Amino acid sequence: MFRLRRYRYYVFFAAIVVFLLYRVARNSEQWETVSASFPHTVPPFTPKPPPARDSGGNTQAHAEVKGGTAEDRGLPQQVPDKSDKANSPNKVPDLKGQHRVASDHGRDEFELPPKSDPAVKDPAVKEAGVVAYDHNEATKVTTAPIINVPDKSNGQGAKDADNNPIKIPTNTETHWTKVPEHFPVPASELIPLPTDKPRKIPTIQYAFEKESATTRETREARQQQVKAEMERSWAGYWKYARGHDELSPVTKKFRDPFCGWAATLVDSLDTLWIMGMEDEFEEALLEVEKIDFTVSKRAEIPVFETTIRYLGGLIAAYDVSSGDNGGYDILLEKAVELAEILMGVFDTPNRMPVLYYNWKPKYASKPKRAGTSVSVAELGSLAMEFTRLAQLTKKNKYYDAVARITDAFYEWQEQGTSIPGIFPEHIDASGCNITAQNELEAAKKVPDIDINDNFNRDRAQRTGATVNEHDELDFGPEVDPGAHPGNPSMAKPHIMKRSQKSTAQMMNSGKQRNSETSKAELIAGENTLPECVSQGLTPGRGMQQYSMGGSQDSTYEYFPKQWLLLGGLEPKYKELHLKATEAVKKWLLYRPMVPDERDILFSSKVVTRGEPETDANTQYEVTHLTCFIGGMFGMGGKIFEVPADVEIGAKLTEGCVWAYESTATGIMPEGGHLLPCSDLKNCHWNQTLYEKELDPLFESREEQVQEYYDRKAKAKAAMEKKKKDEEFARHHAQIKSETGQPRKPALDDKLSRGSHSDHENAGIQKRAAIPDMGEREDDLAESSYATGSKSAKFIGTQDLEDSDPAPGFERSTAGQVPLQTNEDEDEDPSRPLTHAEYVAQKIENEKLPKGFVDVTSRNYILRPEAIESVWYMYRITGDKKWQEKGWKMFESIVKYTATDVGNSAIHSVLDTHTTKLNEMESFWTAETLKYFYMLYSEPNLISLDNYVLNTEAHPFKRPKTSFGV
Repeated sequence: MFRLRRYRYYVFFAAIVVFLLYRVARNSEQWETVSASFPHTVPPFTPKPPPARDSGGNTQAHAEVKGGTAEDRGLPQQVPDKSDKANSPNKVPDLKGQHRVASDHGRDEFELPPKSDPAVKDPAVKEAGVVAYDHNEATKVTTAPIINVPDKSNGQGAKDADNNPIKIPTNTETHWTKVPEHFPVPASELIPLPTDKPRKIPTIQYAFEKESATTRETREARQQQVKAEMERSWAGYWKYARGHDELSPVTKKFRDPFCGWAATLVDSLDTLWIMGMEDEFEEALLEVEKIDFTVSKRAEIPVFETTIRYLGGLIAAYDVSSGDNGGYDILLEKAVELAEILMGVFDTPNRMPVLYYNWKPKYASKPKRAGTSVSVAELGSLAMEFTRLAQLTKKNKYYDAVARITDAFYEWQEQGTSIPGIFPEHIDASGCNITAQNELEAAKKVPDIDINDNFNRDRAQRTGATVNEHDELDFGPEVDPGAHPGNPSMAKPHIMKRSQKSTAQMMNSGKQRNSETSKAELIAGENTLPECVSQGLTPGRGMQQYSMGGSQDSTYEYFPKQWLLLGGLEPKYKELHLKATEAVKKWLLYRPMVPDERDILFSSKVVTRGEPETDANTQYEVTHLTCFIGGMFGMGGKIFEVPADVEIGAKLTEGCVWAYESTATGIMPEGGHLLPCSDLKNCHWNQTLYEKELDPLFESREEQVQEYYDRKAKAKAAMEKKKKDEEFARHHAQIKSETGQPRKPALDDKLSRGSHSDHENAGIQKRAAIPDMGEREDDLAESSYATGSKSAKFIGTQDLEDSDPAPGFERSTAGQVPLQTNEDEDEDPSRPLTHAEYVAQKIENEKLPKGFVDVTSRNYILRPEAIESVWYMYRITGDKKWQEKGWKMFESIVKYTATDVGNSAIHSVLDTHTTKLNEMESFWTAETLKYFYMLYSEPNLISLDNYVLNTEAHPFKRPKTSFGV
C-alpha cells in the first residue's frame, strides 16, 4: 500500500501521456508534412528552345535559364533531385492554353485564358503543385500539400459545410479585378488596324561601306566598354534591388517610385538581349513571371510611365528575341496581362484615358472622365505600345483605344490651335464644354429628357445655340472655349453630333434629375456622371505654353514613328508630323550666340494667352529633354523626303553636343537659357551684348555706383568735421580746468563748433542713407567765402591741438572730399557692383559656361535624349564624327556618375566636385547605355529600316506583311 501511494503520481502522469499520444495519432495526417517546402504558386516551365538570332549581331540564346538559388530568392531550400536533373532544363513557359479564335476581320486572334493551377495539369501534383528552385537553379516539381494549421478554438481546425478544413488566407492585399465598362465600344464600331500590305517607305539608314580593321578594332573596343558599364549597373541592380523599381547606387539599396513591378528589370530586358547578355536575360525572365500586375504599392498607376517602360519593355523584348519563334512567350503573356488592366483607363464617355488610374476595384468600378489639365505627352504617347500589341495579338480593341486619341489630335489640329500645328502643354481632355455647361447650370429648370430626335433642339432652346439641317447642335464661338476673340481663325463654331458613336457621352442610357443638387445627370447603369456638353480637346485653363520639351515631347516623336509602325497606311500621322514641324520651324527654332560661332540650333518655348501674334513671350531655353528633336527631324526628313529637315536635325543635335562640351564636367545640364541671334545666317559672338544679357540692370548700374561714392564722400567729410569739433571741445575744457576761467571763444572757434546735425551723424551706419548736412553747413561755407580768407575756408580742419594756428595751415587739404576709395571699401557689402564686377561675380558664383545666360537646373539624371539624337544622325548620315562626339559624352558621363555598383544622378554638371544623388533611373540601362552601345555596333543591329523605337528606346518590329506582323 505504501508503494502504491508512492507511485500514484507517476501512474497519473503516465495516463495523461497516453491520452495525448492518442490525440496526436488522431491528427497525424494534418502534421505529417510539416517539414515540406512552403508552396509557391509559380507554374512549371514548358521547355521550348529558342532559335538562333538574326544577322543583327545577335548570337544563339542559351537553352537553359540561369536562375538564382532558393536561398537567394527567399524560397525554402530544396534537396535537389539528382536523378532527373539532366532532364529538367529550366525554360520559360509558352502562353498557356493559347488557342486561336476568329477575329472581327475574319483572321485568327490570340485568346489568353486566365492562369490555372498547375496542379490540375500534372497528376503528380494534383493535390498541390510547388515550383521550387534547387541550388543548381533548375526547376523542380514537388508534392507538398498546403498546410492547414489547426485553430485552437475549434479543436482539429475550422470546417466548412462539407466538413472540409477551411484554408486560412495568407494574402489580404487588394487586387485589381476586371469590372464591367460603363462606356463600352460596340464591336462593330471598333477602329480596325490597317489591313493592306505596308507601303514602300524610303530607307532611313545610310548605306554603310565595309570598315577597315583599325576602325573595327576601335569601334568594338568602345562597344565593350559600354557593355562593361551595363554589366556593372545590372549586377548592382540584381544584387541590391532585384524585384524593385530602381537601384539606389550610393547606399546600395532600392526604391519603388513607380508601381513596384521591377521597372529597371522590365525596362532593360531588350538591352540585355541586344548586348548579348543571354544568361542575365533568361534569369530576368524568372523574375518577370513573378510580377503581379494586379496589385501595387501605389494607389494610382501612372499610365504614361507604365506604358512606355513596362508594356513597351515587354513587347520589345518579345520582338528582339524573335517573337513567336523565340520561345519566350511569357513576355507577350505578361504584356497582355498588363494591357488588360490599362484598358480600364479608356472607359470614359469620350474614350480619352484617365492618366493616373486608381486601379482598386472600389474606385475602378465607378464611371470617370479624363482630366481637365493633362500633359500632351502623357495623352499622346500611348499609341505605339498599344498598336504593336494589337498587331501581335490581332485584337483591334488595343488599336481602337489609341486611334481615338490620334483622331482627337488630328481634328484639333485641323480646327486650329493658337499656334497652328502644335498643341499647348496642358489640355482639357474631359470632353466637357465648360462654357456651355455653365449655361445649362444657370437655367432654373432642367426638364427630364431622353436622348431622342428632340434632344438637340431642346438643348438649343436652353443654351441659345442653333440646330443645322443635319440635326447637329452648333454652339457657335461665343460658347466655344477654343474660340479666341480677335483671332478669326480660332472663332470656329463647335459642332456636336447627336450621335457621337462610341466617343461621346451619348453612350449613357439616359438622363435624370439629381434630387439633391437639382442638376441633370447622365445615367451609367446604377452610377451617374454630371451632365456634359460634348467637345473635343481644348487648351487647359491659364496661359498656353508651346515647346518640344517636357510634358510635350514624345507626342510629336510618335507621329512619324507611328506612321512607320503602321506601314505608312494611316496618312493622319504624316499630316500631324509635317504640320507640327512647320510650326516648330516658324515659332520655336532659334540659333544661339555662342563663343565659337558654331552653326547650331535649339528649340524655344512660347507662352501666350491665345494670341501669339501679339502677346507671345519667347523663352530661349535649352533643355536636355528637348534633345530628342534632332533625331525626330532627321528621321522624319528621310521617310517623308524633306532633305532640309535632315539638315535641321543635324544642327539641333550639334546644339546638344555643344551644350555637353561647354560645361566643366562635359555633361549637359537639365535646363538653362541662351542668347538668340537676330540673324540665323549671320551670328557673331558679341561679348558686350552677352555681358549686358547677364546683367539686367547694366543701364543703371554705373549711376548707382556713382551715387554710392557721393554718399560715401559726404559721410566721411561729416565724420571728420565732427571729430575735430569734439577735439576742440576737449581742448577748451582742459584750458578752463587749468585757469579756472572759461576762455572767451574766438571767431574761428565759433565757426568750427559742431552742430546738432553733426552730433546725429556721429553714429552713421554703412547701410543707412546719409542725411543732408542742412543749412548750418551751407551758412558756414558762405561765411568762409565771404571773408575772402583761405584760413577761414579751411578753419574747420586745422590742427586743433595747437592753441594758435601754425603758419601755413591754409595749405592743408584735410577737409576736401576724397576722390579715391579706402582699401576696405571693396569689402563694404553696401557698395553696389560695377557692371563688369557684377558679370564677373555672376559667372564665378554660378559657374556659368560661356554662352549660357543662366542654368535653371544644373543636375544630370542619366538622361538619354542627347545621345539618342547622336545615334540617329550617325545611322542616317553615316558620318563617323558622331561616333567621336558620342565617345566624349560617354567618357564624361561615366567619369562623374560611376559608383561601385552602378551609376548615379549628380547634383551639378558645372562643378567637377559634384555630389551624387543616389538615384539610377531605369532609363539608364533601358535607353542611355543602349544608345551608346548601338552607336558602336554593326549598323544592322536594330536597323532603323527594320525596327522603330518608342520613346523609351524599346525597338518594335516594323511590319512586313498585312496586319502588321
